[in-house]
Formats: sequence, structure tokens, C-alpha cells
Amino acid sequence: MCKIKINAIVFLIILQIFLVASAAFKETIKSDGQMAEKCCSQTYEAVKPLLDYFRLVKNDLEEREIKENNLIELNSDLMEKYREIVEIHELFMNEAALLNEYKIKVGKGENDLQSSQIKVDKLESEINSQKTVIAKLEAELANKSSDLEICEIKLKTLDSVLIEKDENKTSLFSSRIELQLKEMETKLKTKDTENLWCRFEINLLNNASENMREEQRKMSSQIEEWHSKTIVSDYQNILCRSELDKLSPTTCIPFGDYPGVHQLNVSGIDFFDVLCDSQLAGPGWIVIQQRVGRNEDFNRDWDTYREGFGALDSDFFIGLEKIYRITSLQRFELYIHLVAVNGSVYNARYDDFKISDEDNGYTLSLGKWNGTSEDAMRIGENMKFSTFDRDNDFSGDNCAVEFKSGWWYNSCHHCNLNQKNLLHPSIDLKEAKMLIHPKEAMNL
Repeated sequence: MCKIKINAIVFLIILQIFLVASAAFKETIKSDGQMAEKCCSQTYEAVKPLLDYFRLVKNDLEEREIKENNLIELNSDLMEKYREIVEIHELFMNEAALLNEYKIKVGKGENDLQSSQIKVDKLESEINSQKTVIAKLEAELANKSSDLEICEIKLKTLDSVLIEKDENKTSLFSSRIELQLKEMETKLKTKDTENLWCRFEINLLNNASENMREEQRKMSSQIEEWHSKTIVSDYQNILCRSELDKLSPTTCIPFGDYPGVHQLNVSGIDFFDVLCDSQLAGPGWIVIQQRVGRNEDFNRDWDTYREGFGALDSDFFIGLEKIYRITSLQRFELYIHLVAVNGSVYNARYDDFKISDEDNGYTLSLGKWNGTSEDAMRIGENMKFSTFDRDNDFSGDNCAVEFKSGWWYNSCHHCNLNQKNLLHPSIDLKEAKMLIHPKEAMNL
């Protein structure tokens, strides 16, 4: 900044000199003919270069002023973009807080529903107990009824016997029998009353159980409403993340409609160029390796494979460190595109592709396979990457030296897409590409 201010001051001084000289030049230009006559030609020729210099200085100052105005406009645009990012971040944080609130309400609703269910279970247990008591009372009533029938039979028998006896004894005995019958009837009435009360209590419990079921249905309705709000909030959060990805993308998904070279911003690496493909397997795939021109040497050392090499419009390898950083963010799918010499096209997919960090040798993980070509890369799974200066294979020799390319060698390989002559166990290859895409995005 200090240097710019000093340059500006110097330019202002020169501008003032130029203006004074220009004024003098304008006054004298009217009498150039007279000056040419009065002054000698050598003096006039000496002054003319100075005037030309002043004109150049003036033009330079005008150009600098234009550049400064452009710089001010650029800074204004950058500030506007920054404010947009801040607003999107605030919106994302608000949506996250609202989502947490909905989750707390859903948890509370689930707890209330569990409490209601416990109460319903308890009431049902009490109802079952009352039913057991009623069944017991009904059994006792049946027994008493049977006893009453037996008593009536005995009474009839006694009546027939008493006919033959005297009237006094018969009368006394009959009164006793009647008294016993009245006692039995009183007991039966008492049992009937108890049965009526039990049925009344059962009805009350059934009504309470129905009310509890109604409350349970209301709680379920509220939980479904909260759940739907949570789904809406999750969708809004996905949209917010999508907007943030467009401002600071970590994959090619934001560029699904615009394939080609774009920049990604991945933690630990910052911005770097990648080739995005939307034709071979759908929109938003990152090309991590490409062999289409056979004009790039893949016999490179460890450091070069770590950083990446080649041209994005021809043969290239994106770099082991970039692949590790990208696949550590979320679950990725690997898509391998193969073109045979006869023009036939094949593919292979792996649903959980990732590699480890450099300390663990960029070890390869693949997941489940499917596709139209065989599972040729499986032999390299759980293997560290090898180069001619870093031997990590199981062979007695260095496979990277023997086959002049870096790869996830076992001993030595079954498939090598970095070898000069592309190697596949069942296909005579002409071209090959390796692409990755977030697995969750494939399921949306």
C-alpha cells in the first residue's frame, strides 16, 4: 500500500508538470509558424520529445485510474458474495436449530406414547384380573344354584316324608326348611349384587381403556405430524447444503448440468481442478484416472503419484492424496469405464470405494461389485499402493519396477489400468476411466 501511495504522488507531480507544459504548449502551438521562424530548428526539436513524454505520462495515468476503478468494482462484488455466504450460513444454522427442536419434540412424544402404552397395559391387566374374579364368582353362583336345586329336591323328599308324620312336627320342620331357604336366597341376592358391581367396574375400566386408546391415537397423530415436519426440515437442510456446495463444492454434483473442468475445495488441499463427467454413468462424477491418449508416462515415483500428474484433456492420474481426502468425507461409489479394441464397452461398479491416508500406504477398499466386466480389481483390495521407489506388494520383486507403473499390487496383479499396455484378464483394452460419486447422492 505504501508503494502504491508513493507512486500516486509521483504521478500527481508529473501530471501537474504535464498540465503546465500542456498549457504552455497550447499557447505556443498557435504561433508554431512564428516560432519556427524566430527560433532555430535545433531548440524546437529538443523540446518536442519532452512534450511527447508528457502525453505518454497522461495516458498512463488515465489507464491506472481505469484499473483502480475496476479493482474497486471487483472488491464490491467480492463483498456482496461474502454477504450472501454469511446469509446462507445463518439460514443453515437456523434450520439446524429448528431440526433439533423437532427431534426433541419427537423424543418427548415417543416417551409420552410409551407412558400411555404402560398405562393401557396396566388397565388391561386389571381388566383381566376382574374378569378372573367374575369367572370365579360365576362358578360359585353356579355351585350355589346347584346346591339350591339339591335343597329343593331334599325339600320335596322331606315334604313327602312329613305327610306321614303329625302336623306339629311337620309344621316345625317346614318352618326350619323355609328359614334355610330364605337364608340361601339372601346369599344368592348378595352374590348377584356383587356380580352387578363387578360388571359396573368392568364397564368403567373399558371406558377408561377406550379413552387411553383415543389419547394414544392423538399422540400417534402428533408424532406423525412432527415426523413430517422433520422430513421437511431435513429436505430444507439438504437444499441448504446444496447451495453451500455450489459456493464451496467438494464433489462434482453441483456441476451435474455443466460437465468439464471445475474446481473443488477439499479440506487439507483447498481448491484444485478436476474433470467432471455426466455422460458415462449419470451426472456429477469425478474422473480420478483416465487413459485415452496413451501419451502420458505412468512410471512415476511415490511423490508424483501422491500429488497427481497428466493433462485433464488426455491421460492423467488425479493424485492419491486428493482421492484420500475426497473419499474420507463420505461414502463413495467407484465406476470403471472400459472400452475394448473392438469398440465394445464394459463397466464395473464398487459401492464403498476409499483409500487410507499416506501413513497407511493409501490402502485400497472397494465394497460390493457389480457390472458387465468381471471383478478384476478384487485381488488388489486391502493392498497398499506401490511405486518403483516404494515397494508395498507381496511379491519377492518390486511389481512396480517390473510393470513400469504404480498400482495396488498384490503379487503382482490381475488388472492394472496404469500399465502402459492396459491390462485386464478378459478384455483387450483400448481406453479406461475411473470415476467416483457420493453413494448417498445415488440413492436420492
